[in-house]
Amino acid sequence: MAVQRTINAETLVDPFSDALADVCPADTLSPAERYQELFVAVQTQRVFADSKTFVDCAPRQYPEHILQAYRAEHHGPDFDLAAFVDAHFSVFSFAERDFDADRSASLCAHIDRLWPVLTRHPCEHPQRSSLLPLPFDYVVPGGRFTELYYWDSYFTMLGLDASGQCELMRHMADNFAYLIDTYGHVPNGSRTYYLSRSQPPVFALMTDLFEECGVRRASDYLPQLRKEHAFWMDGADHLPAGETHRRCVRLPCGSVLNRYWDDRDTPRDEAYLEDVETAHACARPPHHVYRDLRAGCESGWDFSSRWLDDPQQLSSIRTTRILPVDLNSFLYKLERQIARLSAIRDDPQSAEAFDALADARRVAIDRYLWSAEAGTYLDYDWQRASPRTALTAAMLTPLFVGLASPTQADGVATAVSEHLLMPGGLATTTVDVSAQQWDKPNGWAPLQWIAIRGLQHYGHAQLAEEIEQRWLSIVAERFEQGSKLVEKYVLQAGAEPADGGEYPLQDGFGWTNGVTRQLLREDPKHQANRCRAGTCSVHEQRVDVQPSGT
Repeated sequence: MAVQRTINAETLVDPFSDALADVCPADTLSPAERYQELFVAVQTQRVFADSKTFVDCAPRQYPEHILQAYRAEHHGPDFDLAAFVDAHFSVFSFAERDFDADRSASLCAHIDRLWPVLTRHPCEHPQRSSLLPLPFDYVVPGGRFTELYYWDSYFTMLGLDASGQCELMRHMADNFAYLIDTYGHVPNGSRTYYLSRSQPPVFALMTDLFEECGVRRASDYLPQLRKEHAFWMDGADHLPAGETHRRCVRLPCGSVLNRYWDDRDTPRDEAYLEDVETAHACARPPHHVYRDLRAGCESGWDFSSRWLDDPQQLSSIRTTRILPVDLNSFLYKLERQIARLSAIRDDPQSAEAFDALADARRVAIDRYLWSAEAGTYLDYDWQRASPRTALTAAMLTPLFVGLASPTQADGVATAVSEHLLMPGGLATTTVDVSAQQWDKPNGWAPLQWIAIRGLQHYGHAQLAEEIEQRWLSIVAERFEQGSKLVEKYVLQAGAEPADGGEYPLQDGFGWTNGVTRQLLREDPKHQANRCRAGTCSVHEQRVDVQPSGT
């Protein structure tokens, strides 16, 4: 755990400073809304290989003028759509920042050097693009992800803390407060086409980190925490038993639990053609498929057999019919945090009310998301009134936020040891027949962190250390082979780079850097601290990632 720092009130900047007043209002229309039939033509005719490229492009003129020109020209016999797009848009990119891996530098030093490369400045934002304005500097994941992402950023900030990047953390904190104040929630990412959904609500976790690192008082953000809670609970107060509204489901017993959702039921702007093709692959109404795909993106697990009826068919996705273990655990943490900070701010009535909400959620989680038969937490299909049977790494989130009982934590630890532990760390699910990236054999940095911390909270230090040792070893092995950190990893020694999902493996990479940097600081004796970039071939594993037993 990060060391508690003393906050010096004299050095704190007002989180609601005049800098916020200088932010230009966003054009909140998505590219699909803004460019209409031009958008459809570009995406369906594959002007760009990656559907995300066009929606991130910067227009060279006012969008209204571009659409008008398209309507006037596109029926002409010599009209060339690709040439039209090239003339009226520039592919979005930030200025190149020279960076070469230093073979003499440690993995920690490599990550420390990456923060400036991944940092973006609002003054660089192109005009009239889909990029949402922000008041302060921020860190992006890397690769095709050139904007701020919500839950990624919490894990990235762990590394900023370990690297001593306090000012950048402060800027990130205030950016999230700005987003909540401006839009009522934190969008999936800082693009107009992400405004209809959020991501796992980890702002409460961020506020703890800000306070631990001496960046801000957590109570500075109490108003934003309450606004975020209102967003997730919209419609819950007057919802009849058995009914749903947006992200809320009132169960037959009267309890309310939450699901992932998206306020739109159209193809995603950033994956338009892919979504249309997915919807055509099944008999379900297309708008149902689109909503479930979008809700899968809100989960952060986009995509996983966790949301599918058939692990081999993305079109079988049913995200909105599922009550997820991790989402409800994060909301439990949010309610406890609001209660704690309300007490600090001398508001006992609010503290009591939110403690009661957290208590009620914990009872509902125990009733619907804990499986005595499986001995662990499982997602729940509220439509079919039955638990999902697949085991996933989400089972560790209740331990991470402290809502599990010791007996429940013991059951989760057993399930992890028997089913999810791999040579390179914690597997995402037990399903290995899926083509989705959030499935076995891939491992992801945020899930390793949640598992390690959750197990430590409940006294399972040996298993937590086993996951940490294996994860650091697999990251170090890949670093020695390829001189970089990546988005996800195949958790086997000597394996090919991870694949699956809708896009190629991305370099960067924000949350891998963050989690790895923090773990290396906490375990300075791990051999990963001694590895160097590009010092072995694919066939020369200098870091042992074989299981050492549990």
